[in-house]
Amino acid sequence: MSDASEEPLVAARFTVTAEAFPGLLSRVLEPFAKRDLVPDTVRASREGGMMRAEVALSAMPLGMVHLVAGNLGQIVGVRRVEAMEGRVVRLAA
Repeated sequence: MSDASEEPLVAARFTVTAEAFPGLLSRVLEPFAKRDLVPDTVRASREGGMMRAEVALSAMPLGMVHLVAGNLGQIVGVRRVEAMEGRVVRLAA
């Protein structure tokens, strides 16, 4: 098993499409907060009865990308989650 300190950090972007409701944005940010991750960019727009939220991080542990995407997909009203990981930024210290 690899040491967590050796896990690569990657740039990542998550796009969530969900039914628009007042608590959606706080629920989208929760998976990041509970892992002590601070997004670099958060954008949201309403498109009729749907909302599109995009959260981007310049560096997050590679192993957390699929965990966060899974949590986002479990939010009530979420229709689609896209998770894109980019280049390796560096090894975690």
